[in-house]
Amino acid sequence: MNTIGDLNGKRVLFLQGPMGSFFARLDKQMRHEGAITHMIALNAGDWFFANKDHVITYAGSTEAWARFILDVYKRYGIEYLFLFGDCRDYQRVALGVGRELGIKFFVFEEGYVRPDYITMERCGVNHFSKIPRDRHFYEKLSLDEKIEEKLPTRNSYFKMATSAMFYYAIANIFKGYFPYYKHHRDLSVAKEFFYGIRSVYRKVYFTLTEKKYDALFQTTFSQKYYFVPLQVHTDFQVREHSDFEKVKDFITLVMNSFALHASKDTMLVFKHHPMDRGKKVYDDYILSLSRELGIEKRVLSLHDVHLPTCLKHTIATVTINSTVGLSSLYHLVPTLILGKAIYDIEGLTCKGMQLDDFWTMHHKPDEILFKKFRTFLINNTQINSSFYGDLGALKSKVKFLTQ
Repeated sequence: MNTIGDLNGKRVLFLQGPMGSFFARLDKQMRHEGAITHMIALNAGDWFFANKDHVITYAGSTEAWARFILDVYKRYGIEYLFLFGDCRDYQRVALGVGRELGIKFFVFEEGYVRPDYITMERCGVNHFSKIPRDRHFYEKLSLDEKIEEKLPTRNSYFKMATSAMFYYAIANIFKGYFPYYKHHRDLSVAKEFFYGIRSVYRKVYFTLTEKKYDALFQTTFSQKYYFVPLQVHTDFQVREHSDFEKVKDFITLVMNSFALHASKDTMLVFKHHPMDRGKKVYDDYILSLSRELGIEKRVLSLHDVHLPTCLKHTIATVTINSTVGLSSLYHLVPTLILGKAIYDIEGLTCKGMQLDDFWTMHHKPDEILFKKFRTFLINNTQINSSFYGDLGALKSKVKFLTQ
């Protein structure tokens, strides 16, 4: 673990952080501690939130990006690269070129453990993480190791939403200055505004219409359903770290297997991801397929039910590789991963088990093993901070994964 002070005199580059001021604030902190920092703006949204005295703009083609980033690395003598995520095209190229030069890179991502944590790892996140996946590694760890006290970070949904709105708007208004830029998602302001309004409407609607289910999960439905958390339809976790082309393929596989192999007195409960509320829902497809399979009365498609309640009372959880899987293990619920996940470890999940067998042969995670894994995970990859709230631990330190 190194403090920010350890970067005194070091040359640091920031590449496209979360939409908003997080990287700019971290940049200022590092400069205050003596680092020599630079930031790259790939579009006007990046430029708007960057610290203007040392921002480097790139308005060239994607084909010329590799040559440009190589020149930046060499010209400024870059030693450390900080970025958000590691699957976008610009990131992949920057990381590939950086590896050849021996540049150390650190990737931020949403917290593996939530709330009040963000992820930062050396060499990559999610399936690209270097965190051990060997059960025996964690079994050898001591239960005496402690997790530092977590402080609330006051993460603000409003700040996240307004940051995204400004980012999208400015990127579109001044897109002529960055004619070749290709975003990993649709940058349409009109669409985002529409999705935002629809999300608010659906939030109110689902909250009212699904209110009864939290009580039902604790009583009538308790230990009679399997829980299936859905992921964002554009999630790189699905696109890069699983064999599913889209979330709908995952839904189809799970429902077909459930219809054929699960006990007839059990139910299947899908919960949509809140970030998809305004953009993508699968209610109609789930209803149609459940009718086709003859399990219409045994399937629920929900949106705004209380996640911890769902997990506490489910028989078991099936997911691609969502962080909800970690929450499921926290509640000692049998969990099957159908993609690739850092926590898909023998003794924790039902690793290696076939989905058709899972409905009747699942087993609970090893509680002691999970405690050791979670402690190691938090102490080595998680920072008590927020992208859209208090910087928290980032004000005094940045953790480096040194393995």
